[in-house]
Amino acid sequence: MQMEQYAPERIRNVGLFSHGGAGKTSLAEALLFDSGVINRLGRVEDGTTVSDFDPDETKRHLSVSATVLPLTWRDHKINLLDAPGFADFAGDIRATMRVADAAIILVDAAAGVEVGTEQAWKGACQHRLSRLLYVNKMDRENADFARAIASAQERLGNSVVPLEMPIGAEGSFRGVIEVLHRRAFLYAGRDGKMEEAPIPPELVEEAEGYRAQLIERIAENDDALIEKFLNDEPIADAELDAALKEAVCSGALVPALCGAATANKGLQALLDAIVDYLPAPTEKDPAIGKNPQDGERVELPCDPAGTTVAFVFKTTVDRFGTLSYFRVYSGTVQADSHLLNAGKGQDERLGHLYFLCGKEQAPTTRIVAGDIGAVVKLAATRTGDTLCDPARPVALDPITFPKPLFSAAVLPKAKGDVDKMGSGLNQLIQEDPTLQIGRDPVTGETIVSGLGESHVQVATERLARKSGVHVEVKLPRVPYRETIAATVRGVKYRHKKQTGGAGQFGEVVIDMEPLPDEDFAFTEKIVGGTVPRQYIPGVEKGVRESLDHGPIAGYPVVNVRVTLTDGSYHTVDSNEMAFKIASAQAFKEAMQRAQPTLLEPVMALRISIPGTYTGDIISDLNAKRAHVQGAMPDDDGLTLVEATAPLSEVQRYATDLRQLTQGQGIFEMAFDHYQKVPPHLAEGIIAAAQGAAAH
Repeated sequence: MQMEQYAPERIRNVGLFSHGGAGKTSLAEALLFDSGVINRLGRVEDGTTVSDFDPDETKRHLSVSATVLPLTWRDHKINLLDAPGFADFAGDIRATMRVADAAIILVDAAAGVEVGTEQAWKGACQHRLSRLLYVNKMDRENADFARAIASAQERLGNSVVPLEMPIGAEGSFRGVIEVLHRRAFLYAGRDGKMEEAPIPPELVEEAEGYRAQLIERIAENDDALIEKFLNDEPIADAELDAALKEAVCSGALVPALCGAATANKGLQALLDAIVDYLPAPTEKDPAIGKNPQDGERVELPCDPAGTTVAFVFKTTVDRFGTLSYFRVYSGTVQADSHLLNAGKGQDERLGHLYFLCGKEQAPTTRIVAGDIGAVVKLAATRTGDTLCDPARPVALDPITFPKPLFSAAVLPKAKGDVDKMGSGLNQLIQEDPTLQIGRDPVTGETIVSGLGESHVQVATERLARKSGVHVEVKLPRVPYRETIAATVRGVKYRHKKQTGGAGQFGEVVIDMEPLPDEDFAFTEKIVGGTVPRQYIPGVEKGVRESLDHGPIAGYPVVNVRVTLTDGSYHTVDSNEMAFKIASAQAFKEAMQRAQPTLLEPVMALRISIPGTYTGDIISDLNAKRAHVQGAMPDDDGLTLVEATAPLSEVQRYATDLRQLTQGQGIFEMAFDHYQKVPPHLAEGIIAAAQGAAAH
């Protein structure tokens, strides 16, 4: 594979986004085929597409990570960025949007706009991406272009306007009409070639209606053209084309095209639209960076001769090291050169540079502003870092990734794989910043957190494949706590041991009381030296060590105050260890007498859903022992439900919410407080903990 160099004005960086299953990967495959990059069409179902080359993707028949797919068309380079469609892999969706200049948003011709379509649209708007809408699967049963467009205009906004309409549908789909220039194209075979033909007479009226709508929308966004339009003056095609491109680049208009990716119908017209209407990097606003030393804003025009600034948006790791995907925003990145990691202040040596196409790598000596490439074996640079000229440091804003929503405990199946698992997990989080790895200090479990159950499952399968570590995956143990509900006074314990020589003696008397606002406090009220000063630290140490394992179920003890009030000692046999043992035993006895209670962690939930699901969500929360604090409209026209719920009930809430709302609900969850476990539930938790301890 070899690739030419292209000037920035002849580059298009275009992300493919949709609801899962709308056909992005099949579309990318057909575009690669029609442009001559590949000589046969692969199939998602067979795992033979250029984009889905990862074993996780071929196994599941869906994209789990973003792929760079460059092609050339009409002497332009188009960097297609095939992003995942499922919310579990939203990290790569965000990364793709961060470096794209434009988006093609796919809509299933039968299903219309789905939740993933709306989320992709919203993300593209937030990143100010110019957009095309592509109604795919026109050859599918129940395909309906007019209904899909109506769905898009209703749910995405009236910026959507048809540039094409289909000739036929379902099994009779055989071509498209480009309405602006009144041209019809029919498809002869799977090679994607089109033959211009007269517009079928039965479609002339409908095509003219779409054309009139399009011209009106174009004119509305151009002061010179609106005057001509209102005065019924003729508008030249060149004027319409120029005004349409300007409106698309600004986001004011989103032309809709149509086709069938798997049948390779309607793709070459899409390639023409990418070149004609989507912006080059030079037509976007310059990137804005900051000097990491003084915070001064730095404007970065897309100029190969400018100051070199590149942004790393994806990292993969294998046995050979890291592969860092980057986009050059300014200047030119040269092979065998040195750049500065602006955020970490570390020099990076760049060795070999590559253009990527799926898993294929084409060596190159340079990558210019506006283009996308990769470099191997960077020492410290990871996703979200900026590489720049050491003489002129500039840092671009990092990618804002979504927070984890689901956690699982992982345990290596082979006891000797603990260290190996740790290094393998660290490799995974280098590749995927939406994964988090932690260790619960109480349970000792290794916790992997991600955006959903599928996300974590893919991560553990990747761990097995890349590091050879097979793990057991389960829900984490809930970090319960123990406390007391009553005050007890005068709890005495005497530790006395005689073993031939010097013995051990220590006696303590303690009070214990609830302490709602603090985890723990230790005080002493010794009068008359009944416990010598040098032994009091031993008393406190014995109590503090006892906090780690409560007497009910072995969970940490919180919200208690212990006061040493009295005791006695032996001039020969007393020592700090004796008093430590005595205080630990006194603590346990006091806990048993002070109405010991089990506490559970409670999480705060903020759930955003379409209003039609409010009743279902509140009913489900009530079944989860939640306290619903309110439900009210938010700024996006959705309903915001705020609630608190025990962690034990919402560990799988990412999955539950997705099922309840057909994927349309999103939520945030954070620890809020601890509360008493209801007695009927506490019995089961205590019995389970005691059973586990016995084994």
